[in-house]
Amino acid sequence: MDFSLVEVTAEQRQFAQEVRAFLDEIMTQDVYDRELEHGEGFDEKVHLGLGEKGWLMPSWPVEHGGACLDPISARILELEMTRKHVPGLTTTMSTTNLVWAAVERYLDPVLMEPMRLDVARGRVRFCLGYTEPDGGSDIAAAKVRAVQDGEEWVINGSKIFTTCAQNCQYVFLITRTDPTLPKHRGLTMFLVPLNSPGVEIQGIRAFSGERTNIVYYSDVRVSDQYRLGPVNAGWSVLHGPLDAEHGIGREDTGLRPGPGAGFLRYLEEALKATVHWAQTAVRADGSRVADDRVAQLRIGRVIAEFEAGVSTPGPMGRVAGADVMVRGSADLIDLVGIDALESMTSLNEPGLAAVEFAQRFAQGTPTYGGTVEVFRAIIAQHELGLPTLALPGRKVFLPASRQSSARDA
Repeated sequence: MDFSLVEVTAEQRQFAQEVRAFLDEIMTQDVYDRELEHGEGFDEKVHLGLGEKGWLMPSWPVEHGGACLDPISARILELEMTRKHVPGLTTTMSTTNLVWAAVERYLDPVLMEPMRLDVARGRVRFCLGYTEPDGGSDIAAAKVRAVQDGEEWVINGSKIFTTCAQNCQYVFLITRTDPTLPKHRGLTMFLVPLNSPGVEIQGIRAFSGERTNIVYYSDVRVSDQYRLGPVNAGWSVLHGPLDAEHGIGREDTGLRPGPGAGFLRYLEEALKATVHWAQTAVRADGSRVADDRVAQLRIGRVIAEFEAGVSTPGPMGRVAGADVMVRGSADLIDLVGIDALESMTSLNEPGLAAVEFAQRFAQGTPTYGGTVEVFRAIIAQHELGLPTLALPGRKVFLPASRQSSARDA
């Protein structure tokens, strides 16, 4: 991680002012109220407004619907959107961004080329159809079945935690097309239109109040044109978006925080609220909490861990983000005590409710985007070069030709 100062030009400072003015205009109180009530991580008016500015795909060329921003300006945009609490599950660095590279590479150009501008403008959005109700983080164990029928495929099964499906047009769906092959080799990826007959989206709520979905596929027919990559080679197609989500191979330019920063933004809000509380709360003896050396130590420790978590790169940053979020939020709510147990009434000015929300949100961070156990295995294998761990009772998937001999033995 490069900690050197970044030189900002006059043009970039002017751009920051332009972003703030635009966000002040579109982030109205009703946007915050809807997000607080529904927890969807999305507001269509805001999303389309950002798209018209080219800020959904800010580094894309202008002719493709982007804004052709330099890396520093793109980071300024991201920071300002975070500070303004822009609902971001389908905006910058979102599922749509993760999926687009695979769509651009593998989707039939007849479908892909007209889609490009709609993606940049925010009219077309993608969600991730990975996790299944009984599959956990083992994506390669997918059971959603796709069977070819002439020039179409018939899809049946269900996916869970398909966040933002209710606001997207397509799902990047992993399916099993040959159950006789080893689990990583019998998979095929599709870009499935979510308005297809047989698709049912059912909302479910996380402990933090945010919405995700379970999506049912009942005899959903999809043209072969929507297949991404060769049949039974879906694991290779999936690897690009999956590695990007996991932070594998991400180049550190010194401008972007580690992947744990997405979680830790809520701890940052809680820290700000706690510091303000400590400076103003007066105890029975007339002293401030901020004057207590133990309170200073506890807050300082969370701040130090927060900075380390934000700065940690790659898969290690994903684990650090969850670990720091869980420990830090628990420490802050323990320090503040009953004063933190208030319901959030405003997203843009949460007050001490930010502490309580951070503690609730933290409970899901070890699982979002893949469990921390998966990421620790990625660190062991990809970063440290350790062999795959083989535990007693571990499932072994054998080719059909070897299954009978294994049973006979």
